[in-house]
Amino acid sequence: MFNELAIPQRTIMTPGPVEAHPAVLQAMTRRILGQFDPAFLTIMDEVKEMIKQPFGTTNKEAFAIDGTSRSGLEAALIALIEPGDKVLIPAYGRFAYLLGEICERARAEVRYLEKEWTAPFAPDAVIAEIDAFNPKIVAMVHGETANGQMQPLAEIGQYCRANNIFFVVDMVATYGGVPLAVDEWCVDIAIAGTQKCLSVPSGLALVTYNDRVEDVLDARYQKELGLSKTDRNERHIASNYLDLSQLQRYWNQERINHHTEATSMIYALHEGLRVLLQEGLSEVYHRHARNEGALIAGLKAMGLNLYGAADTKMPTVTPVFIPEGIDGEAVRNMLLDDFGVEIASSFGDLKGKIWRIGNMGYSSRKENILHVLAALEGALLYHQAPIQSGQAVPAALRFYQNNI
Repeated sequence: MFNELAIPQRTIMTPGPVEAHPAVLQAMTRRILGQFDPAFLTIMDEVKEMIKQPFGTTNKEAFAIDGTSRSGLEAALIALIEPGDKVLIPAYGRFAYLLGEICERARAEVRYLEKEWTAPFAPDAVIAEIDAFNPKIVAMVHGETANGQMQPLAEIGQYCRANNIFFVVDMVATYGGVPLAVDEWCVDIAIAGTQKCLSVPSGLALVTYNDRVEDVLDARYQKELGLSKTDRNERHIASNYLDLSQLQRYWNQERINHHTEATSMIYALHEGLRVLLQEGLSEVYHRHARNEGALIAGLKAMGLNLYGAADTKMPTVTPVFIPEGIDGEAVRNMLLDDFGVEIASSFGDLKGKIWRIGNMGYSSRKENILHVLAALEGALLYHQAPIQSGQAVPAALRFYQNNI
């Protein structure tokens, strides 16, 4: 016999997933509707409009894809890429290489522009490489969770637009946590997910794109054989499931029968967006920034050092150097096992050198910041790390008092 689920209590302070908002979990328990029920179609239409606001766009198209954030990245890139197309990937962290991997599998000609992970690119460096390579697509990560850095986009996007280059941006770790301006930054396709600042379980990707992209989708549209034997297209998008040209028609008035919608996840997305917008986007961004400030104040008071450039640090992820001589995984295990707190390690050359503390969505709360600081101090003292005892939580409290 199998036991009934027993889920331990956790304070999740990773760069994703985060704690789901209680109202979101409640929404997921609602009764199931058919995917073409008029009541459900109304929910979908409201979701489309709400998705646009955190993206900072007036695009006609914005909808969800069934699958984690990666499904949205793949759908966006394979929608534009045809074999042999040139794609430039400026890489200042792990997830740029994911974009490149997707492009390579789509048989694009990929060029990586690489640098150390301590900071994002100066826009001039990317623009110079665009001139040298002349790509069809530039694909970038806005907020890189591997190192907590955030890329300035406006100048690059405007240059791409002026030169008729498609600009595709991964906004998974910043959507709902920092101000975004898809239209102003000339982003052609932006991608986000549910499991970070939206406080919704992992399982949906969010996309928005402009008329330039829609023209490409229309030129590549092919309806599947079970629905039509005449709508054939030699340039069809490689994936059926992740075909934006069909998904667009599923979410619009045509309502083609593309797949069975994940009803409960759409309920969750609707509620996550509603709660976010009800709080007010400016208030949400202020909450994330304020909690980040308190976290940094506490970490520095403890004597810990942050990784990366301070002026381009993203407020939703804080990378912290592991003190010399300390087993970072042993500390993480103690945090989880004895304090019920989860933080993350990192990737590549940073694995074993830094921890990453998330500050996203419903996890971005004052009580969570104080809890993770107290727990981290206790675990470090147990492992005899050379830190300043008893300073972290008071420093965070002073920050809160001085920054209302």
